[in-house]
Amino acid sequence: MQKTLKKLFILSALALSTSVISTSVIGATSYANDGVITDESRNRTIPINITLPSNNAKCTAQVKCSVAFINAGYGISHNEYTFVSNAFSQRGYLTVAVAHELKSDPDLNREQPYLTTRMENWHRGVVTLKFLVNELSSEYPAYDFTKLTLFGHSNGGDISSLHGSIYPNEVSTIITLDHRRMLIPRNKNIRVLTLRGSDYPADANVLLNDSELDKFPVTQIMIEKSRHNDMYDGGPKWLVDRMSKEVEGFLDSKN
Repeated sequence: MQKTLKKLFILSALALSTSVISTSVIGATSYANDGVITDESRNRTIPINITLPSNNAKCTAQVKCSVAFINAGYGISHNEYTFVSNAFSQRGYLTVAVAHELKSDPDLNREQPYLTTRMENWHRGVVTLKFLVNELSSEYPAYDFTKLTLFGHSNGGDISSLHGSIYPNEVSTIITLDHRRMLIPRNKNIRVLTLRGSDYPADANVLLNDSELDKFPVTQIMIEKSRHNDMYDGGPKWLVDRMSKEVEGFLDSKN
């Protein structure tokens, strides 16, 4: 399993480097007022929603504030995780919510093994995140794009986990809501919180076993009676409140 994953990461990283080089050479990026950024190297429009922190006046080029990316679950709007963006904003983060799925994209593959059949989808998401980091870092010099916090629900959590595996030196924190396919990075320098729904199990090796939990800064919390598809703003209030509490507590404990 680990050898297979390593091969996948290498292939994905090589493709990513090609994409990033292409983007930087072309250097053609356009911004629209409606929160859309265009990666012209891929002819791809990327809907985004940027939220400044509540204390943004304290963020300067000399003392930079943190950056968080929100990666939505498949079929859910990137604007449906305001309980998370509020938690980040209150703690000084610049938050970028990203819509990874476009109507022109192929449907999410339903055939196993997902580690190979869905890699194209996750890889596309990682390319998008890398592009946004390169572009937005110059637009927002008062924020630190070198140590990202990645949040993701379901497939968005798979994208976040893959990004952290390929670019471990550029990620400090990963928070996922019941992602079930991509392995959590086993890295002592990346703090991870994953909140687990109670209706579906994760695939083999996605979560850490007891021995691994003793070695890595990973917190895995099962929320009883929670449903995978309810883990966003539209879920029941008790669940949104519980997720908010866990995320806020995790962020507050980083120091």
